[in-house]
Amino acid sequence: MKSNAARAEVAQPYAQALLSIAQLHNLTEEFGTDARTLINLLSGSQELQNFLDNPFIESDNKKNLLKQILGEGTSPYLRNFLLFLVDRGRIAFLEAILDQYLALLRQVNQTVLAEVTSAVALTEAQLEAVKTKVVAITKVREVEISTKIDSDLIGGVIIKVGSQVIDASLRGQLRRLSLRLSSN
Repeated sequence: MKSNAARAEVAQPYAQALLSIAQLHNLTEEFGTDARTLINLLSGSQELQNFLDNPFIESDNKKNLLKQILGEGTSPYLRNFLLFLVDRGRIAFLEAILDQYLALLRQVNQTVLAEVTSAVALTEAQLEAVKTKVVAITKVREVEISTKIDSDLIGGVIIKVGSQVIDASLRGQLRRLSLRLSSN
């Protein structure tokens, strides 16, 4: 099992190269959309991840599968990049590379990632309110939201932006109240 630090170290130069290719051909947002789709596909299919990670499976088989998954709608530059990763034996790092690419893309676009955890799914109006709040706090141009549901929160939300955490959940309020009562 590869550590996250090692994965990030291997992924960083490839992600930077992918960003350079995307910027050169004015495809940064298209690559970003494709990267999100591929990440969702990889995280949703352990079989696919195992297939790409397996060093005993022939490179040609991996390439054929990637071509089938990508289809004709994907940029040839991105397709060639992924096939290059297979040739270099780095396709096992694909998810880490795509995560790094999205992080670099957010930097370029002055965008932050807000990880929002709530007890129930949020409405569009609530998500817009979260975006507005995060923009006011961070002074960035744009906010990208990643949502998670955690029924243990009872109600409210937890918003994480980088290392900053805003806990507006009922569970958090109860925990703070308990700490105050126990310290008296």
